[in-house]
Amino acid sequence: MNKLLLIDDEADVQYSFRRIFAGDAIQITTAGSGEEGLKLHARLQPDLVIMDVRMGGISGLETLRRLRASDARQLVIMMTAFGTTQTAIEAMKLGAYDYLLKPFDVPRLKEIVAQALQAARAMKQTVAFKNAERGTRNAEIPSSEIRVPRSELIGQSEAMQKVYKLIGQLAGSDATVLITGESGTGKELVARAIYQHSGRSGQRYLEINCAALPEALLESELFGHERGSFTGATSQRIGKFEQSDGGTILLDEIGDMTLATQTRMLRVLQSGRFERVGGQETIEVDVRVIAATNKPLEAAVAAREFREDLYYRLNVVRVELPPLRDRREDIALLAHYFTARHGGKRGRAPALAAPTLRALERYHWPGNVRELENALERATVVAKGNVILPGDLPEAIQTNPEQRARSAEVRSQESEVRSQKSEDRSQKPGDRILDSGFCLLPPAPVPRLELSALGQKLFQWAREQPEIKVLPAIERELIIQALIETKGNQIQAAKLLGITRATLRKRVEKFNIKREVAIK
Repeated sequence: MNKLLLIDDEADVQYSFRRIFAGDAIQITTAGSGEEGLKLHARLQPDLVIMDVRMGGISGLETLRRLRASDARQLVIMMTAFGTTQTAIEAMKLGAYDYLLKPFDVPRLKEIVAQALQAARAMKQTVAFKNAERGTRNAEIPSSEIRVPRSELIGQSEAMQKVYKLIGQLAGSDATVLITGESGTGKELVARAIYQHSGRSGQRYLEINCAALPEALLESELFGHERGSFTGATSQRIGKFEQSDGGTILLDEIGDMTLATQTRMLRVLQSGRFERVGGQETIEVDVRVIAATNKPLEAAVAAREFREDLYYRLNVVRVELPPLRDRREDIALLAHYFTARHGGKRGRAPALAAPTLRALERYHWPGNVRELENALERATVVAKGNVILPGDLPEAIQTNPEQRARSAEVRSQESEVRSQKSEDRSQKPGDRILDSGFCLLPPAPVPRLELSALGQKLFQWAREQPEIKVLPAIERELIIQALIETKGNQIQAAKLLGITRATLRKRVEKFNIKREVAIK
């Protein structure tokens, strides 16, 4: 339950807060003066403090100053019935999270409180690292036996070990960090771990989703605005960069930021200076920036959708998170963790049957770790006994993912053939690797006995040379040979391989094949 400390000398305000937040999982403790509030704060360690500016005894601003001196991460919302520009500016300079006027607009009050509590959780929720114990991969382990901390980065795979090491190397640095990876891979957790292991862990940490706000509101949220700078700007607002001075800010989904906002962001990264929207005063801050995106920024730079100079400013240290399908050895541990986490909320943490784990490990997980968590939360709800069976999983995970993917590819190929017939007819034999165009030729049937013999030889090779990844090596060599056979004609090579030209192009880029074909 979230803990909220209300410091106000009016009994009516204290009563109103209890009514407004009744049933919101918020424990409210009240104090009638700044002195009393400081004593309660030391004992309660609240998630959020809401405080009046004018009170008997020490003022709200002086109380704010003392709170921030004792705990720089404490979030405080100031409020008053006597709103003046100077008071607002002074409160924000002292580190207030936000500023409200009485009487309250209740929906706005609840919105700000929710945002502040979310920011408080991000700062205080410890991110731990967890590796799997050997020998537990496919066993029916009772999830209730697994200790579940509040938040963890989980994985024993080599890719995740690299992430852990990089977080440790960043601990003693204030370098700008760019976190990349598909949606659902855990970029926010990594950002929070970097902050918590840094020298700024005692200062403020704020997150902002650049894709969630239109351009004008995003600039105001980041840099603040002056009164009257745009329609609806009825008072001055301090932005996230000013609020985070001395601390850390996460710019999530920075790939969705407009070019105009990118220009302002570049200046902040270069000099630490900016002006509020509609303002003339230059403000200087010391903020460590962590950026995250699920978009390929290199492609956005090439398409002139993202500033190249900003990209290099952000990409000082890069942390790349692997998709879940590329670290399948972590799926079992993640599954047990999420089962214990969500089952524990309902008073029971069912075990995972071995066939259930196999189904989870076969699935391709387009939504990554987030999709896995959602699937297991659902499974803990619908499971009828103390064991989660394959039938308790979403239908997409129960069915054969390889067959479903193959069917989807065939449908895609048939569509491409219909739409690209004219282009196929005009393609010349000498066309090279980078030419455009799609074509389909289903693979010729091969006798099953021959395929079986080939498979046995390949597995014998894999046992003799375990350091070689068999499937990628075979796939790469087949593509090279097909391109050599067709003298670099991608359409003909795709026909030989029984795949679309789009798929071939992706494999060529993935394996960096063009240079090798040219040499051969």
